[in-house]
Amino acid sequence: MGSGQVTDWQGKNVTVAGLGVSGIPAAKVLHGLGANVTVVNDGDDARARAQAAELEALGVTVRLGDGATLPEGTELIVTAPGWKPDKPLFAAAHAAGVPVWGDVELAWRLRGPDAAPWLAVTGTNGKTTTVQMLASILKAAGLRTAAVGNIGVSLLDAVLGEEQYDVLAVELSSYQLHWAPSLRAHSAAVLNLAPDHLDWHGSMEAYARDKGRIYEGNRVACVYNVADKATEDLVRAADVEEGCRAIGFTLGTPGPSQLGVVEGILVDRAFVENRQKNAQELAEVSDVNPPAPHNIANALAAAALARAYGVPPKAVRDGLRAFTPDAHRIAHVADVDGVAYIDDSKATNTHAAEASLAAYESIVWIAGGLAKGAVFEELVAKSAKRLRGAVLMGADRGLIRKALARHAPEVPVVDLDRTDTGAMLAAVQEAKRLAQPGDTVLLAPACASMDMFANYNQRGDAFAEAVRELGAGA
Repeated sequence: MGSGQVTDWQGKNVTVAGLGVSGIPAAKVLHGLGANVTVVNDGDDARARAQAAELEALGVTVRLGDGATLPEGTELIVTAPGWKPDKPLFAAAHAAGVPVWGDVELAWRLRGPDAAPWLAVTGTNGKTTTVQMLASILKAAGLRTAAVGNIGVSLLDAVLGEEQYDVLAVELSSYQLHWAPSLRAHSAAVLNLAPDHLDWHGSMEAYARDKGRIYEGNRVACVYNVADKATEDLVRAADVEEGCRAIGFTLGTPGPSQLGVVEGILVDRAFVENRQKNAQELAEVSDVNPPAPHNIANALAAAALARAYGVPPKAVRDGLRAFTPDAHRIAHVADVDGVAYIDDSKATNTHAAEASLAAYESIVWIAGGLAKGAVFEELVAKSAKRLRGAVLMGADRGLIRKALARHAPEVPVVDLDRTDTGAMLAAVQEAKRLAQPGDTVLLAPACASMDMFANYNQRGDAFAEAVRELGAGA
């Protein structure tokens, strides 16, 4: 396939794998460029049929209930990021010499000659918050920007829309990076690496390799986490442009070519004159909302990417002050009888839950759900001294219960064996019984939500509703 100008697409036979948030826009864009588009989809339910009807009305061919067979004459596959690499469709494509792109790759190839550069972020946890912080900082510098990618705003829309951007803040998942071989960011960050999505990638090595693709061809800065050596290893392994620098971020005192924290101040020793001796003050820790340790790390990563793009220090401070985190990310719901209730339903894996638990001193922990293959020994061992009690719910709560019995045997545990709509209220009531004034009741499930809830948002809403009910009866 050529560089992506309209003439390249006329009459090309392109197969789009998967309906949904990336498949439908990709199909529409490619059809609009003159390609012969066939969409294949495993599912054949009412929703899929409605989506298919919409595309067929435009002249796109849709094949429901068969996502495994390669349509005759296919010259390119554009896949939804969630489709696993071992699917038969991709084996057939490989055998036929047909390239496979994701929607991010398609967006990258369709960019115009004067397109905005990408500042890209990946990592197991913190991606969305960091990208939103970055966009806030870039806006504070007077730049036209948007937070796009895995965050919900389609990169295709950003690249092909009417709006003209100076620079884009791009969140990329490991799935998206796997299918984006030619992506070359201005600068990029890997925030952290912990086991996640191993069922999709097949191994931790493959997962790390896909995350590391974000550094390939970087021009100015590869931003890594000093506390997470695996991220620095990915920088070392990357093939970058001449002059591209490795920039670390740390919650400690920064060395040269690093951003860090000194006496409550976020400082830059990377993008300053004479970085051996000088440091530039960027913002105060209190400018970060909320100022939990992992969120300060997010702010430093965002600041590093913004500084790599040439943003002045004042914009970093102003952008961080203007930023408001999304719901269900260590959100303070209420104080009831001297106990703080915190909703971190977004902590869907152990790495995120560990960061959340580290932010509070004395915790009644509400946890459980779908483990997705995770183990909880290390999480519980690290957090045991902070736990006042634990309330467990969801399909895989037994795994957390065993880890608590082994590493925190003195911590009282309530095992809730119910999945009805009142389960969350029961969990909050049990947590209230275990908590004492000054404690924090923390929903940080360390598990996915789909065993009991539509998504983590619904789980967080149920928690907040239960806390409000508690407060009303207090």
